[in-house]
Amino acid sequence: MRKSNSTNSLNEEILAEHCGVTYAMTLLSGRWKINILWMLKIGVNRYGLMKREIAGISEKMLTQRLKELEDDGLIIRKDYKTVPPRVEYSLSEVGEKLSPILGQLSDWGDITRPILKENI
Repeated sequence: MRKSNSTNSLNEEILAEHCGVTYAMTLLSGRWKINILWMLKIGVNRYGLMKREIAGISEKMLTQRLKELEDDGLIIRKDYKTVPPRVEYSLSEVGEKLSPILGQLSDWGDITRPILKENI
């Protein structure tokens, strides 16, 4: 994690204020965020399901990233206040607008991966 008053952080803030791509990438940066948003896009909406479906993510990281995405307004957390606990996550209105872009990015990655691996 970078210090909030470092030159890199300050430069990123300035860029994000003036560039939509930088702002979007700042919101989406951080390992696992894209994977969590993708899971919600395809309908995986419970913590345990996400933990099983996202290979390699730890409980700590899943909890942390879900909180960050909620704080950023990209997802909504609904606590049913039951015993045993039942919590579901969904894309917010803003997160839903990201959904088709994630699909396009996935398609681009699937097309580009073999091409670039060929050149290595």
